[in-house]
Amino acid sequence: MGQLVSDVTSVLNYKKDKKDVANQRQQILTQIASDQAAKANLVKKALAKQRAAYGAGGMAGTGMTEEAVLNRLRSETEEPVNQSIAASMEKLSKIKKPQSGNLLKSLITQFGSLLA
Repeated sequence: MGQLVSDVTSVLNYKKDKKDVANQRQQILTQIASDQAAKANLVKKALAKQRAAYGAGGMAGTGMTEEAVLNRLRSETEEPVNQSIAASMEKLSKIKKPQSGNLLKSLITQFGSLLA
């Protein structure tokens, strides 16, 4: 009888569990989007700082390619953000969908023990 109560409870809690999982996924996806925006802002700030440093130093920029400077800035600023995104993706992969309980199937498998 205890298994039957457990099965009924799992069926009744399925919608709540499904909603909780959806909320957790949404929070993680929101965090990832926030990390992406932070990464873009970090690159912009680092680029502005680099330009100011070059301008203050009187460097004309001849011999330097903009692409090389941008690649270095991206690599310096992306690493912590990419680690955060990777951690978020790992959390996202660990979230499991709740098992939908099938009360009828449970009753049929336990029908013999209910009659005894």
